[in-house]
Amino acid sequence: MPCLAALCRGERGAPWALTGCALYLRGSIGVTRAFNVPLNDALAALQPDAAGAARAWRRYATTWTAWNHVRTLTCAAATALLAIALAAD
Repeated sequence: MPCLAALCRGERGAPWALTGCALYLRGSIGVTRAFNVPLNDALAALQPDAAGAARAWRRYATTWTAWNHVRTLTCAAATALLAIALAAD
């Protein structure tokens, strides 16, 4: 019978599930809140015709894309760990 990994630490898949959940939270929600949203907010405040707007956009695109890759890779790793947890039980 399925159970919450945090409450069933003795189950074989629980460590994988706990690690997968933690990685998902940090990689998806954490990265989004800490990096992507502030970058989006800064870009939204930028005046398109302001001096340096093109440079700011290039910097935004590079930085945002890098953090989006981190988010994507951590979510993929979390998915793999959760799949391992399901297979272990």
